[in-house]
Amino acid sequence: MTVDIPPFHVMRVLAAAAKRRESGLAVFDLSAGQPGTHAPVAVRRAAHTALDADKLAYTGAAGLPQLRAAISGHYRERYGLDVDPASVVVTTGSSGGFLLSFLAVFCPGDAVAMARPGYPAYRNMLQALGCRVLEIDTQDRFALRLSDLQALDEPPAGLVIASPANPTGTVIAPAEFADIVTWCAASGVRLISDEIYHGITYGQRAASAWETGRDAIVVNSFSKYFCMTGWRLGWLLVPDALVETIDRLAGNFALCPPTLSQVAAIHAFDDYAVLDANVARYQANRDLMMARLTALGIDKIAPADGAFYLYADISRWSEDSMNWSERLLDVTGVALAPGVDFDTQRGNRFVRMCFAGEEGTVSGAMDALAAWLEA
Repeated sequence: MTVDIPPFHVMRVLAAAAKRRESGLAVFDLSAGQPGTHAPVAVRRAAHTALDADKLAYTGAAGLPQLRAAISGHYRERYGLDVDPASVVVTTGSSGGFLLSFLAVFCPGDAVAMARPGYPAYRNMLQALGCRVLEIDTQDRFALRLSDLQALDEPPAGLVIASPANPTGTVIAPAEFADIVTWCAASGVRLISDEIYHGITYGQRAASAWETGRDAIVVNSFSKYFCMTGWRLGWLLVPDALVETIDRLAGNFALCPPTLSQVAAIHAFDDYAVLDANVARYQANRDLMMARLTALGIDKIAPADGAFYLYADISRWSEDSMNWSERLLDVTGVALAPGVDFDTQRGNRFVRMCFAGEEGTVSGAMDALAAWLEA
C-alpha cells in the first residue's frame, strides 16, 4: 500500500528548467518562490567561521538558545511583542514547522480549512496525515474573510491561513485578521498562521497572529525575507501548552535543525536595511512585470500586496495552465508555476510568476513572453 499524494507541480517545472539550462538554452525562471540574492553577508561570514572553528554537533531539538533569543528579539524589534525564547522552536525550514504543527494538534479525520487558491503543501501534507482538507473559495481580492468561516456548517478543527499569501500575495487587513484570530480562539479552531512572507509587503504591513492572542501556532522562515532558502531553517511560535509536545516530535523526527544554518542565522537580524533594500527591488520588479503583463492583455492579476508573486488569469489563451506553461518553457525558456498547484478547481486558468529574481531575468521573461504571445 502506498499513500496517494498529488505532486507539487512546480518541482517538475524546476527540473525541466534545469535540464534546459544544462543543454545550453536560455532560461528565465519565474517558477521558484525564492529570492535571487545571496544570504546576508553577516550570515555567510558566520557560516565560514563556524566551518573552521565549530564541531557542528547536534543542538537541542528546539534549536540553539542563542538563535531562539535572536528570534525573540526580532519580534520585539519589528512587532513590539514580548516573546519568551522558550516559546520559539527552530525547525528544518517552514516545511518542517508545518509538519510538526499538524502532527501536534490534528488527528486523522479532523477537518482543517484553508483558502483556495493556497499553498499546495498544506493540502498535500494534511491529506498524507489523514486529515480532511476543507478548501474555502476566496472571491474578493482572494482574501479569506471572517464571514467565510462563519458561513461554515460547523467550525473545523483547524485553519491554516497565510498573509501575505502564496500564490496571490494578498495581505489580509490587520483588523480583519485580528477578527479571524479571535474567532478561531473562541470557536475552538486551532489556527496555524503562515507568516513566512512577513517583511515583504508593499505599502502596508502584515499582522502577526500573536499580536491578537497566543493560541495560534505561528510559522515563519529564514527562506524568504532573509534570503536563505537552501539553508532549510524556519521557526515556530508555540503556545505554552504545546511546547513539550512539539519538542518531543522534533527530537524524534530530525534530532535538531541543521546546526551550521542555526549558527549562521543568529546574524540574520544584523542588518534590516539590506533586507529592506531587497524588498524595494522586488517592488520595482513587481511594477515592471505588472505593467508589461497588462500591456499584453494579461490584466486579471491578484493584488500582490506582499510576497513576490503575480497570480494571473491566462484563460484568454488557454484553459490548461499546465500544458500552456510547458509549451511556454519549451519554446521561450520562460518557466512559470501552473495554477493547478494552488487551486484544484480553477487553477487551470491561472499561472504564478515569481518576481524576486534579478531585473534582467524579469525583463527577459517579459520580452520572451511578449514575442510568443504576439507571434
